[in-house]
Parts: sequence; C-alpha cells; structure tokens
Amino acid sequence: MSELVTGEAVALELRPAKLPSRALAVLLDLAVAVAVYVAVTIVLVASTASLDMAAQTALSLAAFLLILVGGPIAVETLSHGRSLGKMACGLRVVRDDGGPIRFRHSLVRGLIGVIEILMTFGVVACIASLVSARGRRLGDVFAGTLVVRERVPAPAAGFLPPPPPWLAGRFSGLDLSAVPDDLWLAVRQYLTRMGQLDAQVGWAMGERLAADVAARTGAPAPREVPPAAYLAAVLHERQAREARRAFGASPAFGGPGAAGASAAPPSDYPPAPPAAPHAGPAGPFSGPAPAPAPAPRPAAPSPSAGSDVSRDASEGGRPGTGFVPPA
Repeated sequence: MSELVTGEAVALELRPAKLPSRALAVLLDLAVAVAVYVAVTIVLVASTASLDMAAQTALSLAAFLLILVGGPIAVETLSHGRSLGKMACGLRVVRDDGGPIRFRHSLVRGLIGVIEILMTFGVVACIASLVSARGRRLGDVFAGTLVVRERVPAPAAGFLPPPPPWLAGRFSGLDLSAVPDDLWLAVRQYLTRMGQLDAQVGWAMGERLAADVAARTGAPAPREVPPAAYLAAVLHERQAREARRAFGASPAFGGPGAAGASAAPPSDYPPAPPAAPHAGPAGPFSGPAPAPAPAPRPAAPSPSAGSDVSRDASEGGRPGTGFVPPA
C-alpha cells in the first residue's frame, strides 16, 4: 500500500503494481504490437515491391516507429493510462499525485521505453523496478508516473456487534439529540474495527469515544460498563429510536394504532385509564353517567282484563297503562 498526497493535501492509498503483473502486461502489449507490425510489414512489402531499397527501408522504419512507439503512446493517452495488457492485468498508469496522465507523460514513457524495454529486452526496466520502492521503471521516474492496481479486493463489511443483553433498555432515557453525526460515524467505525486493533489502543480509543458521547448526552458513562459495551448500547438505542421514528405509523413499532407505552421510556406517572366506550354498561371508573333511557313500554293488556284496567284507572285518578281511556 502506497500513500500519495494530492495537490489538495488529500492522502490516497494506492497499491503499486508488482513486477510480475507489469511484465505480463508489457508482454501482452508487445505481442499485439509485433503482430500488427508484422501484418503491416507484409502489406508494405507486397505493395512497394516496385520501389527501390531506400524507399522500402524508410517505409519499414516509419511503420516501426508508428506501431511500436506511437501506438502505445496513443493508446495510453486516449485510455488515460490503460493499454490492452494493463486492462487484462487490471493496471493503470497515473501521475504521482494520483491524477490521470496526459500526452506528455505517455510520450516520455514511450520514448524511454524504447531504450529500456525494446533495446535491452527489458533488463534495464526490470532492474529499475526492483530497485524502486514503488516498482517504477526509468520511464515512470522521468515522466512522474506510477503504475497501480485497479482490481483491489473489496474489504469485508464490518460487523456491528450488538450490545450485551444486560444493557438492553438501560440508556433509554438519555438525550441523544446533541450528539453530532460525525461522532456517531466514529463510534460505528470503532465498533466494526475494534477486533483489528491492539487491545490497549482499542481500549484507549473506546474510552475517548465514550467520554465524548457522555459529554454530549449530559450523563456520565457507568464505570462498571466497558467502553465498547457502553458505545454499542448507546448506538443501539439511537438506532431503535430512528426505527420508531421511521416506522411510527405501524402498529408493530408502537404507532398510534398500537399501545405506545412500550415505546415510551418508563416514568413515575401512572398511565391514563382508557376512555369509557359510548355503549355498554357504566363501570365504577367511568365518566359521568349518561341520561337515563326512557322506560320500556309495558305489554298491551289482554281483552279480558280491559274492564279491570279501566276501572283501576278511574278509581286511582291516573291511567295504569299510560293511555287515557276514551270518555
């Protein structure tokens, strides 16, 4: 791994290409260039058979310079540092600051490559690459370029460890609104990479992050809780609150359609009793009693008892069935 610093003072971590991969890329490029050169030479010989020897030599030299020297320069310039061999091997030519190369970089590399690769059969290039710390040949040194690997294996996604079960819900009353996002990101990166750190370095980093989080929340971190466990529990609490905020309308996350007492932190106030339904019998803890319902109408008397009912109504001064008999 090589660390390059750009003009904006940004550190780039690049992987310089090793000698075997670079040699394989050069061999592939040379094989393609020689095949094209042989084909062009055969065509030139067949088409210039009537010319004199000087003209044939000039055309052969022009074809050599155009294909074996100009071809790689043009390809690297147009593809921003990727020839056919480099594409096959996953390599790219970049500047020392990590930027893409231009025509002048490809020109210097190509002209010096004629001497250290074609004329010396690659001996000078191999020696220079072995001596250089970043595997650069003379063309790279004079052009200010570097060959890097593009096919870098992606790092495995960090596993975020869950908090211990005995810390579940312990920090539900913390005020996490003052903790900035960059501190949350630092906590998450620490928890995913703490297995790769030295024990003492990881403990010191965890204590520093725990102190920063505790200072933002206003509550000191418990001394009996390890820093990593404290950070995992607080981060889990934040994720739980974000989930409740995002899915608050769903009954599964304690929304309005479900009992919200499980989502809210515990308090000293008892929960309010549920409101009495509009229908049904009145209970002892319900609200004011509703207005009494009208008395049900009694059943109509039988014909045989009509005279008795009329007589009782006339004697008592009020009707017995609620109806006044006709006079």
